[in-house]
Formats: sequence, C-alpha cells, structure tokens
Amino acid sequence: MGALLFQKGLDEADYRGERFKSHVTSLKNATDVLCLTQPDTIAGIHRAYLEAGADIVETNTFGANLVTLSEFGLAELTREINKTAVELARREADAFTKKDRGKPRFVAGSIGPTNVQLSLNADNPGTRPVQFDDQVASYAEQVRGLLAGGVDLLLPETSFDTLNMKACLFAIGNVFEERGVSVPVMVSGTIFDGGRTLTAQTVEAFFTSVQHFPMQAIGLNCSLGPKQMRPYVEALAGVASTPIICYPNAGLPDGMGGFDSNPNEFTDYIREFAEQGWTNIVGGCCGTTPEYTEKIVDAVKGIPPRTISDHPRVSNYSGLERYELGPLRVESSELSEDVDDEPPSTLNSQPSTPFFMIGERTNVTGSR
Repeated sequence: MGALLFQKGLDEADYRGERFKSHVTSLKNATDVLCLTQPDTIAGIHRAYLEAGADIVETNTFGANLVTLSEFGLAELTREINKTAVELARREADAFTKKDRGKPRFVAGSIGPTNVQLSLNADNPGTRPVQFDDQVASYAEQVRGLLAGGVDLLLPETSFDTLNMKACLFAIGNVFEERGVSVPVMVSGTIFDGGRTLTAQTVEAFFTSVQHFPMQAIGLNCSLGPKQMRPYVEALAGVASTPIICYPNAGLPDGMGGFDSNPNEFTDYIREFAEQGWTNIVGGCCGTTPEYTEKIVDAVKGIPPRTISDHPRVSNYSGLERYELGPLRVESSELSEDVDDEPPSTLNSQPSTPFFMIGERTNVTGSR
C-alpha cells in the first residue's frame, strides 16, 4: 500500500479532500483518512495487488486507532474509517473472487502497533505515555469498525512492543465476546538487525509471550529485508506450533527513499523460506510493489506449505529470552554463528533442573 501511495505524490490537499478542507490539524501523512477522501485511489491500489495474484489484501488502516488518530483530531472517526476501509478492499476482493471461484481473495484488517509503547522507558521508568486500558480501548474501537465492514481476518502487525500486542489481543478477545462473532487472527512482530524486538525480546520469546492466544498464524514483517530476516524466520519455525506468515521489506533503506533489494533477489529468499519448510503465508511489506507480488506468486508455486510438527507439551516462559522446561534442543546454526557473544535465545532445562531464579533484577540493595 505505502509503496504505491508514495508513487502517487499526494499533497495535503489530497489528504484533506473536500470533507476536511477546513480541518484545523494538518492531515499530511494521515494515510488512513484517504479511505474517506480518496477512496478511488485506495481501491485502485488494492486492485493492482489482486491483479498481481495476491490472495490476501490488507486494509488501509495501519494507524486507524484512537491513539494515533487523536493526533490528527480524527479519533471520533475511528470506526467509520475502519469500516469504510474494509468495504473498499472487500469490493475489490469480491470482484476478483467472482472472476475465479477457484481462487478466493481475502481481506485482512491491518492493525498497527500505534505510535506509543507500553513497555517502560529505561530513561524514565516512572511514566508511560499511555496506560494499558487506554490501549485496549483504542484497539477495541478499531476492531469494531473492521468487523462492521466485513473483514475476513484480523492482522495485528509490526509489533515492536509485546505489551502493545497483548493489549491488542485482549481487545480483540473482548470485542469477539461483546459481538458474539469471531474471525481468524494472524499475529506479526518486527525484529531489528540485532535479532530482537525494540523492547529486546528474541523472536522465540515473542512467540512464547503471545502463544496463549488462539491465532491462525504468527510471523514477522517490516524492519528487515528477507536476507536479514532469514535466521529469525528459521528460528520461529523451530518453535511455532501454528502456521507462519512472513512478509519482509524490500531490503534495507538505501538512504534515498527506496530499498536496496530488487524483486528477483527478494523472491529468491522467499522461495528458499518456502523450500526449507519455514513458511505458510508469504508476501511483502514496505517497498514491495505489485511486481514483487507477481514474482512471489511464481516463486512459491507448487511448493508445499510448512508442515506443523508436534511439539512436546512442556512449560514455556519468556522474558527477553524464552525459557523452556523440557528436552534440550539444538539452536539454529546460523543464529549461533551470527550472535556468538549473545546468550542462547531459548533457555532449555530438564525437568530435574533445580529452582530457577526469576525477577532478580527487581531486587534492590538490602531488600532481602
């Protein structure tokens, strides 16, 4: 979505449209409002990716939550924006499904991480920009709009803070119960070049933190290109008991507003992920145009999706790393080579292991 919007060269007047011509706050980069002011543009972008062969298109709602929209003075329109966004994507997806009943198209409701984090700031641990309940309320209003529009599935994505994701999943569960309906949910986090989320969790720890939620798939998107994401997709495949979704950026930023990869190089990695049996759903994030989508479709054609193997029923715990009480397992060789000085991303223990110290960092001198 973003790659094609950038190519459109929209100015603030385009964002405002007639409806928000006199809006007191600048709407430049309020991408979600384009569902109301430039619906034909948004519908055309969905159409382009569907023509390229996409099975799933995301709604233009990455920032359409109460917290983020309040910065533009649009919080009261949260439900309307989300509902309209789904309807635009739904119309295009249904048209393509009607053309080819053997290839149904689906609409995923994009739910971004908001522009704030719940995890404490190490430089100012006594404050939070937003409270957990506020985040839950923010996400819940977005989910209501997405469901009202007729979304096929929900996609909380680009999670850099696991507490934000937990608030989102809690909100989703609450709204499902409130409405008496549910749709599949896929969860996607974002890992930086050090192999951790912004709040320092490994990919295994991130999975462990959210695996209690009945999700359709878990995966990684954004931040990295497929080359840099490779070892972390492999690591996730080693622990995940659900299907895996993977949609990297088109490489790393090149410093000129673009990315350092190209469709052929990108899809070489995506094909490898599929051939290795690591993925079930693949695609592209920032910088990936319909050309990338078309090549991805060709690259994975005929490759069977990842088979989900049985995992032993053991206790799993997570902090910055994952702690698994159960049989030892071998770490990814590539991860071990890349992070020689790092602690293991999964702390393994036998059932006979003695008590494990937890929460020692909360102690202060003289507290015991």
